[in-house]
Amino acid sequence: MQQLLKQLFSNQKYVIRLILPVLVMIMATSLFVLPAAATGVYEMPSLTADTWILDQGDVISRLNEGQISKTFKDLAQETGNEARIVTIRRLDYGETPESFAKGLFSKWFPTAEAQANQVLLLIDTVSNGTALVSGNQVKSLLTDSIAQSVAEETLGTALRDGNKYNQGFLDVSDRLVAVLSGKPDPGPPEIIETVKVEGTFTKAEETDQGNATAWVVGLLIAATVIPMATYYLYQVFQPSTPESGE
Repeated sequence: MQQLLKQLFSNQKYVIRLILPVLVMIMATSLFVLPAAATGVYEMPSLTADTWILDQGDVISRLNEGQISKTFKDLAQETGNEARIVTIRRLDYGETPESFAKGLFSKWFPTAEAQANQVLLLIDTVSNGTALVSGNQVKSLLTDSIAQSVAEETLGTALRDGNKYNQGFLDVSDRLVAVLSGKPDPGPPEIIETVKVEGTFTKAEETDQGNATAWVVGLLIAATVIPMATYYLYQVFQPSTPESGE
């Protein structure tokens, strides 16, 4: 035993030299993983003619992405007003959805003329924070109050109902297309509240649990009473032995 301890202590410096680089690597990795996952405006790709949805958050199905893209493309051809949806996974430190959306809006549309008929909806899928930015020309149709309602109510309703991104973006596209086409604003989706009525009947799970508890209690009682009763009966009915004479 003493020889083993002596050997361990003699190798202490060697073990430390082996473990220390590993610890340094782990600490360095933990420091750089989160920032690397964050997204900055400068990292966003340039705008192309076919960019109607940029789903870096990976929350929209291919089917719905194609459907919404076609809807936005038809809107642009018919009215000249364009709408786009962008999802990202995480914002850079100190960035907000609104500041990121404005930065990306300026990157894609550098001049007031280019921004005039543009609408950009952005969502950070980590916090579900949203922001909608638009140009001056479309504000006569898409007012600030409607824009806020689209981001916070139309999309927010679907997100609060179990992160239903696909449903939320479909609702957003339908509302934006209607408003930017000069049609009446359909408004946010109606929220249907379901009232849960508690029944007076015992649930099957509760019945099964009650039966199991009764069985356990009964067995515990039986395990205690039966040996005691057996011992008592044995003492009562034990045949008496004749006393030995002096």
